Amino acid sequence: MSCASLLFGQEFSPEEIARTKAARGLLTMEVEVGTACNFRCKYCYVGDGNSVGNGNSAELSLEEIRDVIGQAQALGARKIILLGGEPMIYGFTPELCEWIRGRGLGVELFTNGTNMTAEMAARLFKLGVHVVLKWHTSDHQIQDWLAGVPGAAAIMSDAYRHLRAAGYPSTEAKMALSTVICRQNVAELPSLWKWMRTEGIEPYFEMITPQGRARNSAHDLSPSVEEVRQLFETIRTIDRDQFGRTWEAQPPLVGNACLRHSFSCLVAASGDVMPCVGVSLPVGNVRERRLADILADSEVIADLRDHEHTIQGACGACDKAATCYGCRGAAFQLTGNYLGSDPLCWRNQAEHVDCAQLPIDAARLVPHQAPARMVAALEAVGERTATVSAVIADDNPHCRAGRLAEAAHVELMAQAAAALHGYRSATRPEATPQRGMLVGARNLEIHADIRVGDRLTVHLHKQARLGTFGVIDAEVRRGETVVSKAELKTWHEG
Repeated sequence: MSCASLLFGQEFSPEEIARTKAARGLLTMEVEVGTACNFRCKYCYVGDGNSVGNGNSAELSLEEIRDVIGQAQALGARKIILLGGEPMIYGFTPELCEWIRGRGLGVELFTNGTNMTAEMAARLFKLGVHVVLKWHTSDHQIQDWLAGVPGAAAIMSDAYRHLRAAGYPSTEAKMALSTVICRQNVAELPSLWKWMRTEGIEPYFEMITPQGRARNSAHDLSPSVEEVRQLFETIRTIDRDQFGRTWEAQPPLVGNACLRHSFSCLVAASGDVMPCVGVSLPVGNVRERRLADILADSEVIADLRDHEHTIQGACGACDKAATCYGCRGAAFQLTGNYLGSDPLCWRNQAEHVDCAQLPIDAARLVPHQAPARMVAALEAVGERTATVSAVIADDNPHCRAGRLAEAAHVELMAQAAAALHGYRSATRPEATPQRGMLVGARNLEIHADIRVGDRLTVHLHKQARLGTFGVIDAEVRRGETVVSKAELKTWHEG
């Protein structure tokens, strides 16, 4: 799965979402109960190595999970979404559901159906837990193939039968079936959608995010973008004509829009906090800092919550940009840029469409011109971090006798900082260059010469920010060798 919420945020009003964004709060939170799983799903966002018996001893304990859920509730969260791995492998999951419900919070449980006995289904129904069960096809052979283990379809079918017998779905205990869109089931999905609607079950159809095991299986799994577009439109017509439901067709969810980056986050089993399972970019760890502080300080979270003004390339120029940001997970996994355009959206398939893919040519990001410009490209962006490549040309005005002047080490670092600043503005469709300057530098250390022809990387880490001023640690490397480093003080236009 790449997204997680039975109603995808539409149970919250626009006013509630706006207040939550402004307060850096939460309305929902996803929690990875653990990474162990008894299936080997070909579309899984988790890589190989996580299976029953391979659980990570460094995973959050039950008490740690309870603690971070309490922190989320203090930030306004009203619903907790439990993910895996496979949550029902962990014996404490039913107890955790009961504890969460006892705090007055909603629970959504994503499961492949393992250990969903009649007694367990009845217990979850009584608690009012919303259950999202994997269900990709009515063909058991294909179901087993997708799950990577024989007998998977039988596990899902038994779980479905027990959940229905327990009373699912009801007003208090909703039920959804989670379905990935793939080549093996795409022809069947319209009829599967109609069946779910008729049964009162929420269809949860989503595009596959190309990460983890899914990246390795993309050739076998992924339908064409045009096939996906046609599927969305076919189901949209079915919903309108047969069920009286109207919606816009847009990725990554059929019949819904992903709103989660306005009010949610993921806490992984390691304690890492990430925007979602697709944007696998840690912004902090709950074992090291309070959740409120992580969310308040995260530039990545802030960028995604301000998506109307930060999404880049074709998505930023789209006429739906105010209400849609595509799949941030697909953008991050395919372009390396969490603010880049979604390459899997059918609106971005025209030739030469700009998806703001990393690396981004530094000439687009900084005002410096060749030959004085030393930075070549912005290679990677993380939480208050960036990596910038650089090449020292033979006509560089800062070079004497083939060697870069020592003072120009700081200039190189400053150009890298300018590239990072330009990243948040120069790749927007309506962008205008913003001015900035190096205010000062201290603690300069030079460990080796930089020579003409050297290929370097500059590694940046933002220490602090106060309004339009910032403090950045910069380190220049040749391969793995540190050539020089310093602390920069910068200013940029507000």
